[in-house]
Amino acid sequence: MATALRLLALLGAAAIQGGYSSPHSYRYFYTGVSQPGPGLPDFISVGYVDGEPINHYSSERRRMEPRGDWVKGAVDPQYWEEWTQILRGWEPGFRADLVTLRGRYNQSAGFHTLQLKYGCEQQDDGSTKGFYQYAYDQRDFLSLDKNTETWVAADDAAQITKRKWDAERSIAQYWKGYLEGTCIEWLRKYLEYGKETLQRREPPRVQVSDRPSQDGGLTTLSCRVHGFYPRNVAVVWLKKGVAMLQETIQWGVVPSGDGTYQTRATIDIDPSRETDYTCCVEHPSLAEDLRVPWTVSEPKSSVMLIVGVIIGILVLVTAVAGAVVFLRKKKGGYKAAAGSNQGSHTGINA
Repeated sequence: MATALRLLALLGAAAIQGGYSSPHSYRYFYTGVSQPGPGLPDFISVGYVDGEPINHYSSERRRMEPRGDWVKGAVDPQYWEEWTQILRGWEPGFRADLVTLRGRYNQSAGFHTLQLKYGCEQQDDGSTKGFYQYAYDQRDFLSLDKNTETWVAADDAAQITKRKWDAERSIAQYWKGYLEGTCIEWLRKYLEYGKETLQRREPPRVQVSDRPSQDGGLTTLSCRVHGFYPRNVAVVWLKKGVAMLQETIQWGVVPSGDGTYQTRATIDIDPSRETDYTCCVEHPSLAEDLRVPWTVSEPKSSVMLIVGVIIGILVLVTAVAGAVVFLRKKKGGYKAAAGSNQGSHTGINA
């Protein structure tokens, strides 16, 4: 499962950098792979609200399942069986599409991916927007233009599907109606049911550290930001109060495993020339930006060094003594204690 989720993150997720204001979103990712393996089913579907997974389906388990207790209260009990049947119908379609696309691109057998991403967003001003798009091998393939109710092809191979889908206008009309209507309704419903989880605010904690850089003479400053929710965050290093946007290296926002997120930002500096550096963090939970200055590390005194050596020797002696006792007990027999259209797949070749 972890491998599958990493693939979804690779194909469909992008770290939010440079700003922290974002709309509310409801999105689905369908992913098919030509060569499945352990932990990587050939078809996966994951639904997200504001970047948080709310349901999951895979060709291994073959059931749509909720992610989080609050999700169950937002839908009728029969919802899970209905969507299980819907996604079972999408499975063979994705397999057939992968074969079709491999032929169009004149590719031999190997690892290939097909992904459908669709969903909607509600902006802070109440306006909405939606999207429906395919990607093949992590490159754009086909997308819906809602304004003209036509399909946009990314290359010649996609033109074949574009011509067929443009000729069947009901496909574009259906998805436009879904994205502008049903999708927004579901988004608002989930936001209401999950407001304690989705709309909570947990402020970031910040740790600043330094280490010698790989480039001789320089120092790398690291600003680790963790324990925050939602995931939208902006982190930048300031030099004398001025943002060093180009010099700051962003490492992306990732889950911490406890429902919060973490990230870090680094910068290489010459400490012999300037030491006035501050890590600046902006997050929706903060009334104003959080600034943590870098403090130049003081060299350890000789007294502290001697104390450290003595402590190290004592630890080593204790470890050796413990090992001797353990071996004696083991020799004497000691043992350690044990422990709708939406419900049907419209194929690329359709």
